[in-house]
Amino acid sequence: MSLCSSVISPSSPAYCLAGATASGKTAVAQALAERLGLPILSADAMLVYAGMDIGTAKPTAAERGAVPYFGLDLVTPGEDFSAAAWLAEARRAQAASPTGLIVAGGTGLYFSALLRGLDPTPPANPALRARLEALPPEELRARLRAHGQTVADAANPRRLVRALEILEQGGALPAGWGERPRPRLLALTWPRETLHRRIAARVEAMYAAGLLEEAAALRRRFPAWSRTAAQAIGYAEAFAVLDGAMTEAEARERTVVRTRQLARRQETYLRHQFTVDWVQAGPGDGIESLAGRVAEKWGLPWAR
Repeated sequence: MSLCSSVISPSSPAYCLAGATASGKTAVAQALAERLGLPILSADAMLVYAGMDIGTAKPTAAERGAVPYFGLDLVTPGEDFSAAAWLAEARRAQAASPTGLIVAGGTGLYFSALLRGLDPTPPANPALRARLEALPPEELRARLRAHGQTVADAANPRRLVRALEILEQGGALPAGWGERPRPRLLALTWPRETLHRRIAARVEAMYAAGLLEEAAALRRRFPAWSRTAAQAIGYAEAFAVLDGAMTEAEARERTVVRTRQLARRQETYLRHQFTVDWVQAGPGDGIESLAGRVAEKWGLPWAR
């Protein structure tokens, strides 16, 4: 049985389903939630932004009408959002769902926060983080050594940046920082070429659904965007088209490339941070068949 042991409410079942973007996890979670009568907590860092619907493949109004959702539309694109804020939403979701809920998404940091908690460290410093992110990994590691520190997963630049962000604000890395136990997690995966085709089809569908119009309307409502929202895949390229910096064809291709890169990073993070029970999808797999396999992994009944 592949259940998540949530740090918020270990006695309340959390059925976690992770996976790369375009892997179908949201559709599978929807089918499972409708059949099993469970709500869904989105673990996706882009779905927290209200109005960013087409470019994030956010669940439709009909889907949200069929299943209670948490983790959607929590802030505007102009506001910052953090893993700590998402964890507060997860607490609200679990408190409202004592019989259990499905947690589905592709943001590995959110699953880590849910299953292991957050490091008790100084808050983020965006200016310092931006300076550190501009440095190559070799210099980050050298600066850590100058502090007399090394970290686990030293090949991950984001962990290096966060460690230095803590140390250079006068904080200390907690004992075992970066070396916490690897919780179990269930995740969907596809052969690489199949996933690439799914990504390309998703990008085409987003433009056909009106991504450019949505981006233009959002920018009129929110002229200033947070750093994270402004870099969102699909929206950054849509803005470039609106500003005349890219053709639509160039924007579509750039969105496909960035989405492929994101998918690779997501699966790499999962492999490094969790003990993953992979559900390998392949030719002939539809939403119902994948949902049945996931339910079986969770030890839940599923009439085929």
